Amino acid sequence: MKPSHVFGGLILAGLASLYGCAGQRSEAALEKASTDFQKVKEDANVLRAAPRDVIRAGESLARADRLSSYWGSGEDVLHYAYLSQRYSEIAREHSNQVLNEERAAKLELERQRLQLALRESKLLSVQQQGKWLEEQIMEMTTTQTDRGLVMTLGDVLFDTGEAELKNSANRVVLKIVQFLQLNPKRVVRIEGYTDSTGGKQENLKLSRDRAQAVADVLIDLGIDDKRIQVEGYGDEFPVDVNATERGRAQNRRVEIVFSDEKGQLGAAR
Repeated sequence: MKPSHVFGGLILAGLASLYGCAGQRSEAALEKASTDFQKVKEDANVLRAAPRDVIRAGESLARADRLSSYWGSGEDVLHYAYLSQRYSEIAREHSNQVLNEERAAKLELERQRLQLALRESKLLSVQQQGKWLEEQIMEMTTTQTDRGLVMTLGDVLFDTGEAELKNSANRVVLKIVQFLQLNPKRVVRIEGYTDSTGGKQENLKLSRDRAQAVADVLIDLGIDDKRIQVEGYGDEFPVDVNATERGRAQNRRVEIVFSDEKGQLGAAR
């Protein structure tokens, strides 16, 4: 065989190898871009918040897909697959930003509503209000323990797996705020608990986040944070068995422990 033929064969083999590597990279990039686009396309929040970015991601993906059928277009496929993937990321980021802004606006509106209700409630005489509130607090507390007087907020005040308080919790929280305002020496310890569903660390974080959510509302409505302690115990100290839905619902709770009139709290668990 002539040397020139051998040399030419080596060049062709090298080019085939290069095209093969480029093809593999472009195929992987195309698959990743397709997966990312599918996720944002099926997310209603993303479609609502960033429809144009989703459309651009789809157009870039379609172009990359068309180019993938042509020999030697690997770099172009990589380029448009990258564009599609980046547009999907931008759409997701934009959606998260919009959701956070909506959540903040909702919390601010609710805070203003609670503050208005708090101001209106002060029209009652301090003496009447104090007596009525104390009776209400006593009715809502479940037990007198060595930790102190305990009020339980059930999991109906939170969505499953979420730490944000529902509006249905506002009436109870408002009474706690008023009671603490009329009893400035009292302090509280807010304890969060979960059922046994999920991992230990996940449950521990969720329990503390829920307790902190209650504490944040109290602080937002004027209670000094020095009067509030926050603890999360995860799935420890269940009050019922976790084998039934009813039992798990009982275990998903936030307990508010009140100090005595001198501000002395019982020992933590």
